[in-house]
Amino acid sequence: MTGDVSGTTAVSPTSRQIWTRSRGILLVLLLLVVAGFVIAVIRSGGGHGRLDPRSTDPSGSRAVAELLEERGVTTRVATTLDEATTATGPDTTLLVAGPDLLTSRQQQALRSAMDTSGGRTVLVAPGGNSVRALAPGASTDTTTAPVSARDPQCALPAARRAGNADLGGRLYTTDSTLGSDSCYLVDGRPTLLRIGTQGTGDTVLLGAPDILYNERLGHHGNASLALQLLGSRPHLVWYLPSLSDGSAAGDSRGEGETGIGRLIPSGWLWGTLQLAVAAVLAAVWRARRLGPLVSEPLPVAVRASESSEGRARLYRKANARDRAASALRQAARSRLAPLLGVTFADAHSPDVLLPAVSAHLSEGDRDLRTLLFGPAPADDAALIRLADQLDALEREVRTS
Repeated sequence: MTGDVSGTTAVSPTSRQIWTRSRGILLVLLLLVVAGFVIAVIRSGGGHGRLDPRSTDPSGSRAVAELLEERGVTTRVATTLDEATTATGPDTTLLVAGPDLLTSRQQQALRSAMDTSGGRTVLVAPGGNSVRALAPGASTDTTTAPVSARDPQCALPAARRAGNADLGGRLYTTDSTLGSDSCYLVDGRPTLLRIGTQGTGDTVLLGAPDILYNERLGHHGNASLALQLLGSRPHLVWYLPSLSDGSAAGDSRGEGETGIGRLIPSGWLWGTLQLAVAAVLAAVWRARRLGPLVSEPLPVAVRASESSEGRARLYRKANARDRAASALRQAARSRLAPLLGVTFADAHSPDVLLPAVSAHLSEGDRDLRTLLFGPAPADDAALIRLADQLDALEREVRTS
């Protein structure tokens, strides 16, 4: 018989065990939350972003804007295409900080404004599609060059006065018949390309934005080159393309991914990878180590008769006479086989077992095939009768 068991069983984890197992994971989660909070606080002060003339971050460009202001050049930040194109003119320099973020429709509108403005346009690290749309006649390679101090190697006055500067990144070529200057060459291809346009305007392609960064402005001739490229006109429009710009609606991106994928920052990919690695390490750490079987005392003792009775009740509740009959016949065949000298592999073969049973029994009108391999009983009475006949058959074989 079984005794009453109250509360938790012997196999249920206690509150102390649950805390011991989970405190490591909780500690890691707490550290992640604290680290995220600290990083957010550190990065929340004064910075606006990369190549932003309002940002004092190392990758910001506030130092350039302040130097231009000292020389009488006004800097206006534009975050929409309408603001940028409206402010263009012959006395204005337009700097596009992220031309690859513009859609095809935006690039066409910007190109139209560039053609009629008569001013200078500076494109920072434009890719292949952006170059074809905004600087016809020019192209860029898929390969890039490391940023390092390079000599001008050209006749552009601004580059010759600045001397060596931190250039690299994308490499350009041009077949323009108008005046052009190829400077800071890498394998014969420029990382700074100036293309003349009709009238007094021109377009400058910068292979890398490093000369505009706060942290690198004081190196080599970076400051001189940046001030001459951006300060040739009294007004500077610093265009920072924004995802919230309404002119980008209903159009695909100019290069790379399209759709919602462009809205996901690249840092999230690394974050997801780190979380996946952390999950694998946690799984390895908490995984159950398989070893030899260890016998453990059961919380209760159940008699074999009670187990059989409980199983029979389940069969009856499910009206599973076929399963019950199959279990009875299979158990009977397994017990008869060693008594008749039949191997266990042939215990459930009618062609082997039935002749062996007939040889040990007296002549009779019993249908052994139906008894040992027949169909399921039609009702409970037939099932009980089947069980009695199997018991009788087994007793007869044992006494023969």
